[in-house]
Amino acid sequence: MSKYTARYQKLYTDVIVPILMKELDIKNVMEVPKLEKIIVNMGVGEATQNAKLIDAAMNDLTIITGQKPLLRKARKSEAGFKLRAGMPIGAKVTLRKTRMYDFLDRLVNIVLPRVRDFEGVSANAFDGRGNYSLGLTDQLVFPEIDFDKVDKLLGMSITVVSSAKDDNEGRALLTAFGMPFRK
Repeated sequence: MSKYTARYQKLYTDVIVPILMKELDIKNVMEVPKLEKIIVNMGVGEATQNAKLIDAAMNDLTIITGQKPLLRKARKSEAGFKLRAGMPIGAKVTLRKTRMYDFLDRLVNIVLPRVRDFEGVSANAFDGRGNYSLGLTDQLVFPEIDFDKVDKLLGMSITVVSSAKDDNEGRALLTAFGMPFRK
């Protein structure tokens, strides 16, 4: 049985680490920023009226990430949104290790170029600690999703969590992975 190594994981260890050590003036290999996890979250606000939408979101997220999503429930009741505490309201997947690198590879090389009128992702979406978040308006940009089977277009937020100390390190890490930042 051969052990599978993701293409981006190999790229990180062989190419990106030496580049970042030189670029960020880091002496110790263990101080080089690395990816820790990628969180894909799909909020389904209309699930309060139509319970089947949450199943479709869970199914789409499973197809996109290759991992079973966690059902997210409302914490508080909100009468204005016809929402009661405990109602299913979204789905979330936390990707780590090989699946994380595979997802980032597909995101950068396949999904983002398929977004309509794409000019690059915002370079200002860092949180101050080197983590990056971006949102997608629909799930159809993923080639795994069959257009004919989609009932409702659902957006998603993708958060890339890294061990970077600040935004500059996080930006350098994602740029090395090929994230297309807007100029």
